[in-house]
Amino acid sequence: MKQIFQVTGMHCAGCASRVEKKVLEIGGVLSAQVNLLENRLMVEWDERKTDVAAIRQAVEGCGFGFAEEMPAEARDETPPSRELSAWRGLFRTILSLVLLFPLLYLSMGGMLGLPLPEFFQNRWGNGISQVILTSALLALYLPTLRRGWQTLLGGHPDMDSLLAVGCSAAFVYSLGELCFGTAESGSHFYFESAAMILVIVSLGRFLESRAKTRTTSAIRQLLRLTPPQAAVLRENREISIPAAKIQVGDTVIVRPGERIPVDGTLLSGETTVDESALTGESLPVDKAAGDTVSAGTLNGTGYFQFRAERVGEETTLAQIIQLMETAVATKAPMARLADRVCGIFVPTVLALAAITFVGWWWFGGSLGLAVSMSISVLVISCPCALGLATPTAIMVGTGLAARHGILFKSAAALENLQRMETIALDKTGTVTEGQPGVTDIFHTEKISRERFFQILSALESCSEHPLARAVVAYTAVSQGIPPTVAENFQAHTGRGVEGMVEQEHYFLGNPRFLEEKGISFPKREIQTYAEAGKTLLLLASEKEGFLGLVAMADQLRPESEVAVAQMQAMGKSVLLLTGDNPITAQSIGRKLGISRIIAEVSPAGKGEEIRKLQKQGKRVAMVGDGINDAVALVQADVGMAIGSGTDVAIESADVVLRHHRLTDVVLSFQISTFVVRNIRQNLFWAFFYNALGIPLAAGVFYPLWGWHLSPMFAAAAMSLSSLCVVGNALRLRSFLPRKSPP
Repeated sequence: MKQIFQVTGMHCAGCASRVEKKVLEIGGVLSAQVNLLENRLMVEWDERKTDVAAIRQAVEGCGFGFAEEMPAEARDETPPSRELSAWRGLFRTILSLVLLFPLLYLSMGGMLGLPLPEFFQNRWGNGISQVILTSALLALYLPTLRRGWQTLLGGHPDMDSLLAVGCSAAFVYSLGELCFGTAESGSHFYFESAAMILVIVSLGRFLESRAKTRTTSAIRQLLRLTPPQAAVLRENREISIPAAKIQVGDTVIVRPGERIPVDGTLLSGETTVDESALTGESLPVDKAAGDTVSAGTLNGTGYFQFRAERVGEETTLAQIIQLMETAVATKAPMARLADRVCGIFVPTVLALAAITFVGWWWFGGSLGLAVSMSISVLVISCPCALGLATPTAIMVGTGLAARHGILFKSAAALENLQRMETIALDKTGTVTEGQPGVTDIFHTEKISRERFFQILSALESCSEHPLARAVVAYTAVSQGIPPTVAENFQAHTGRGVEGMVEQEHYFLGNPRFLEEKGISFPKREIQTYAEAGKTLLLLASEKEGFLGLVAMADQLRPESEVAVAQMQAMGKSVLLLTGDNPITAQSIGRKLGISRIIAEVSPAGKGEEIRKLQKQGKRVAMVGDGINDAVALVQADVGMAIGSGTDVAIESADVVLRHHRLTDVVLSFQISTFVVRNIRQNLFWAFFYNALGIPLAAGVFYPLWGWHLSPMFAAAAMSLSSLCVVGNALRLRSFLPRKSPP
């Protein structure tokens, strides 16, 4: 079983790592991944060996809150407990600032020449006042300090442990100086440092949470698309019910300006529907009886009724949300590097702080300076920036892709896509329309053009063959000839048809069919069409012989040539992988500028061809329609299902392209490259910040240039680092796709 839970109280990657480790220690748990941005834990477990109660016990044993995930329809609402917690946090921050300002005035007012009452100029009066104010501030943050000491003593130190040790050291040292030091000894208090650290970290976390909220806006916007109420017909009476209560088969009523609650098919009425929220297409789509509608789309000016066919978690909108949440919950390969670093980071920092304290006390001879340096090391060494570097970019990147109709099923797919060197394209339905169309018309002087099309329409209107339907559609739409019906119609499977039109016997079929009937035709011209990969239908009459032909082919999609050119401009090797015959495949390949073509391969053979490329050391992305390409999609390093996102596509592919556009493959690569570049920037600055900040806080540069970072500035720098990482990830929202080849 797989389920997502809410975990509250996590602040850094160390917290997330500890939760994952504890849950994975439970017998029967197969996988556990924490999404620090949304405080979610995704667990997969064997129901025969463990249950939710054991998972709850493990999470709460780490000192964090645990709750089962809310249903999708209520997920965009703020739970009362979370809202109350936010108000408490805001109140605590305001109250701490009220207490901090007089504390700073007492501790620094004298140094700045500010006036102080005589009582506070006295060492004991000033010191006791600072103790009272600092104690009040520490009491406000007692849960954080208690959790920090608990995790430290439990052998799993995290950011709260660093804060707890730093604040406690500053307070105890200052209290000792107050009780046992003298004014003549030049004793110095660090009460304001202990308080300032907590206040700055708290304020930083508040701002960070606000920034992180913006990174999750894409999912929340999708969640809000489903209307809370819907009108349905029950027992021939219209009633209003919650959208979550709609059942398959219900008749749903939608009025102008309302959002559609579930997926279904129109029964009556005509309208236009704004599908931009799901597809990104700005133009409304016309809908009439028989057309499908999707949950979350916006009705225009028409009134209609439709039959509910997919409800709840089965709707297209719900599947999109599920794919996005799964992608965010999974970890990209780069995130695992940060996790490994964070796993040893806090113990290393504690050791460095101890070495800093001993070194400055032993060699510097100043206990106060040693305390200040070690506290600065503890406070500035925050693993939060490392922990947020990857998930923030992944969250914004998946939301960005979803707005363009591109659904990444995992963070690994989003990161790995830009590394692909070879792109294998299926032909039918991927680079072509997937259905035959008329490309050429030829008729002899024996028959007029209008008469030629009339006979074609009469013969093919009796057939259900795909080629026949294409001919009828062409004659009706392009030539304006209404379909008629031939008499004495006969169909010859795999060869052609024959029938009577206005008392004359006609034949329509492939060259072999006419040869069987003893009718001659120009074979050289026929060969020219065949070499171009076109399917031919030859028309002949019993009296006059060969009359003309219709050439048909599965035509290229309008954007295919541009898309392939863009792929090649990105330095990707493109090949065509199809089950069609070599002549047709070569013709399509020439039009697209693809030199490497593998034709006449079965669905299993496509997977084998991908495997051969991988054995050559190639990283391969496969693009197909997700049905007959399922084996190849699974075998590829990254499988991309192009189309509307069928169940097979969702199961087989790593990336689902909801628009039937080959150019979205290029857009996917652009987004992947943009996101990975952002992740690398985040990781660089997170590592660089710690590489520079820790030596500075430890006083490495103090003997040379007198550079020393006070605990207060260390706390500010720590908070700023996390804000910078989140802010950099938010830059992804400014991404604009490149229209021309890069």
